[in-house]
Amino acid sequence: MVQKKPLPWDPIEEAARQWRQHGWVEESGGMAAVTSIMRAQQIMLARVEALLRPFELTFARYELLRLLSFTRDGAMPMASASARLQVHPTSVTNTTDRLEAAGLIRRAAHPTDGRATLIWITPAGREVVDSATAVINREFFSNLGMSPDDQGVLVAILARFRRDAGDFVDPSDTTERRR
Repeated sequence: MVQKKPLPWDPIEEAARQWRQHGWVEESGGMAAVTSIMRAQQIMLARVEALLRPFELTFARYELLRLLSFTRDGAMPMASASARLQVHPTSVTNTTDRLEAAGLIRRAAHPTDGRATLIWITPAGREVVDSATAVINREFFSNLGMSPDDQGVLVAILARFRRDAGDFVDPSDTTERRR
């Protein structure tokens, strides 16, 4: 949760100082990096969730609606949604349950794969996600609190980290493509 009044010091910097003082000098940078990313995620999630609240959406629900709205016919198998959102299938099921109850998506058996379930965005879901996106773009994504250059550097650093952690394969890496 975002604090109303800023702290008079940087608690992560203080934690790194404590880490070094206790003999974990080499590890202090990694601890500070991880803790900084976790705190930044909390701040960003709180901001985006506050903007989505009037639409009765969480970020997870918003992401699923936006994903479906990007597809050619507004539908995809639940397993594909899970893979693209990089969340457990149970999370997609729970999100689908809530969005379906709100009339924003519908689900049905896949016409050719008896094991799969398709989910579709409804016209109401498309209207809600488009309205929410306009607000998020205007109030958050266009004013993130860092320069476009810093955003590009941050995205590049985190993409390398995610790639190296096995999150995705870089399509420009011909060595990986040949395997």
